[in-house]
Amino acid sequence: MNKDVVIIGGGIIGLSSAYYLQKEGHKVTVIDQSDITSGASFVNAGYVSPSHFVPLAAPGMINKGIKWMFHKSSPFYIKPRVDIDLIKWGLNFKKSATQEKVDKAIPILKDFNIFSKELYEEIRASNEFDFFYKKKGLIMLYQTDKGGEEEWKLAQRAIKEGLKAKILSIEDVKKLEPKVDLNIKGAIFYDGDSHMTPDEYMKGLYSYLKKIGIKFHTNEKVLQLENNNNKILKIITNKRDLAANEVVLATGSWSPLLTKKLNLKIPVQAGKGYRINVKRETGITMPAILVEAKVGVTPMNGFTRFAGTMEIGGINNNIDYTRVKSIVKLAESFYKNLKISKTDIDNAACGLRPCTPDGLPFIGRHSKFKNLTIATGHAMMGWSMGPGTGKLISEIISDKKLSLDLNPFSVQRFG
Repeated sequence: MNKDVVIIGGGIIGLSSAYYLQKEGHKVTVIDQSDITSGASFVNAGYVSPSHFVPLAAPGMINKGIKWMFHKSSPFYIKPRVDIDLIKWGLNFKKSATQEKVDKAIPILKDFNIFSKELYEEIRASNEFDFFYKKKGLIMLYQTDKGGEEEWKLAQRAIKEGLKAKILSIEDVKKLEPKVDLNIKGAIFYDGDSHMTPDEYMKGLYSYLKKIGIKFHTNEKVLQLENNNNKILKIITNKRDLAANEVVLATGSWSPLLTKKLNLKIPVQAGKGYRINVKRETGITMPAILVEAKVGVTPMNGFTRFAGTMEIGGINNNIDYTRVKSIVKLAESFYKNLKISKTDIDNAACGLRPCTPDGLPFIGRHSKFKNLTIATGHAMMGWSMGPGTGKLISEIISDKKLSLDLNPFSVQRFG
């Protein structure tokens, strides 16, 4: 049965859901509070990455978080504030950061990323719209023996999970990156990863969806979700009222603002990340993660992007230049000839990644509302998991067999 579906949220998750729902014959409307030109879906590192299989809530992150909390330039920073939701989130994060829970999450995240990567490649092959997509793998560059040992331990787990990974010497890296002078001890190479230019893909997908008849209401804020008898009846915005058979909540870091109105507990904290685009030639041709720096480096279509930091500091788009300059300093310490200009620094942008306490997204229906589907909490993997999530949302709403088991992503796992 074809349905009227309203998607709240126009990021990669919302647009991917619209793409697959339209293919199933549903009538789709998307509401977004912005003009769909900025945010986490536009400023991420663009990795489509099966090698990213460790959730944020990993053993050791609590101790690192406490140590880093007092350093504003650190890779993971929790801005101290009195906030009951943050305290509850932190307690659940601590409970989730066990080896046992991480071991359970690893194959789940790996399978999800592979599923989503295959969908990106299907979309690319469809020629519905054009976008930059390169299958070059990912190199993890390290400067210390400790960094290399930790990374190789992760690589061994990846190999156990069926992924390909190998150690590269400085000479091996030089063959992959002949035009850059690197200050490293070695690297780990994952050959199964791909990379994209997020801004370009989002613009192409948005234009394509408008062309095929999906209706968009941009710069429009959802104020209320009118409900009765376990059903959402009406979406009330600052400009109109909309009725729908089905509602998809894909509002990322803003999700708690709406779920609270429905008395639902969906613990999500906004994790701010920054990006710097360098438009002049850097010589960098391989996507990389700078292991000790926790900085992502991506050669995109026409520029090189440096992205990093996780700042749990509430919902705001303020640029903290201490953190931006930290990314610059770290990137320049790995790439000896790199010089990031003041203009590039001044043009830095940020995005808010929705982080759950256990590092797994929330995807699925909530028992309290029979026509509400939630898709949020993808943290740093939102780009990689975008099409996979969209496909799952369309399968839920179309009552089709699910491509993946949704139990690990239950929207009610925290009560």
